[in-house]
Amino acid sequence: MVHYKDLGLVNSRELFKKAMAGKYAIAAFNFNNMEQMQAIVAASVECKSPVILQVSSGARKYANQTLLRYMAQGAVEYAKELGLSVPIVLHLDHGDTFELCKSCIDMGFSSVMIDGSHHSYEENVALTKKVVEYAHRFDVTVEGELGVLAGVEDEVSAEHHTYTRPEEVEDFVSKTGVDSLAISIGTSHGANKFKPEQCTRNAEGVLVPPPLRFDILEEIEKRIPGFPIVLHGASSVPQDKVAIINKYGGALKDAIGIPEEQLRKAAKSAVCKINIDSDGRLAMTAAIREVFALQPAEFDPRKYLGPARDSLKELYKHKLTDVLGSANTVG
Repeated sequence: MVHYKDLGLVNSRELFKKAMAGKYAIAAFNFNNMEQMQAIVAASVECKSPVILQVSSGARKYANQTLLRYMAQGAVEYAKELGLSVPIVLHLDHGDTFELCKSCIDMGFSSVMIDGSHHSYEENVALTKKVVEYAHRFDVTVEGELGVLAGVEDEVSAEHHTYTRPEEVEDFVSKTGVDSLAISIGTSHGANKFKPEQCTRNAEGVLVPPPLRFDILEEIEKRIPGFPIVLHGASSVPQDKVAIINKYGGALKDAIGIPEEQLRKAAKSAVCKINIDSDGRLAMTAAIREVFALQPAEFDPRKYLGPARDSLKELYKHKLTDVLGSANTVG
């Protein structure tokens, strides 16, 4: 067994306390490879922000669990090399079994999510409690989920969303002992979060999705005051990246995300962790497609993955500074 503290990582407990007190949220950026990790760490150091390196079950299989452990350790050392030891969490995103969560804990993860939202309420409670009891033995923090987000992300897929029921949160938190709770208030996974007919057009003619259910969030805050809340599926789907992808041969139709001003509002509440995956994928894909289109003779991976990494870093810096508000909270 490898303990996360031996890798230089931290869990999310103290980070969330500071985030709620400071009215900002910690970014949970998903990553699969070295370039994504480099971009996340570089952006966090430049912005003086803590960060959560988030790994799905699919990404763990893709990267290899042993390599992943050393990548996380490398991320900590890379931050120091860049000049600032920012707090870094290694988090499992959407773990769906006790065995997967246990394996991640044993391999050095400092935080895990157990997603039992597709089970009955009673089964969700039992599964989440089992993971919490194991994780807390090693001071690993646990995120649970109530409600179901629509959309597709890696191996997580749901056709319809189910809003979190505020009347369930107190019972769930007290019975399971979770450290944070992912809720459903209108966000969704993937780049195609809403259909055009669900949206309205603003004065500039841009499609605007229905607002998040802040009334549900406020009711949850009343019922479990001061408890860390998490938003999944919070990519904003930057239209400039979508346009570049489609310009150079892509076929992204009706890619609509969550307006950043709504995420900034959420970050000032009990929401202290916001997950962003699709925006990074879009930025990376746009940069690679542009290189391939404008430099068709190029075949050196560094010449297209390098620009993709740079584009990612700028996107992440924007998120940390202008959306989540976590910049300049370290050092």
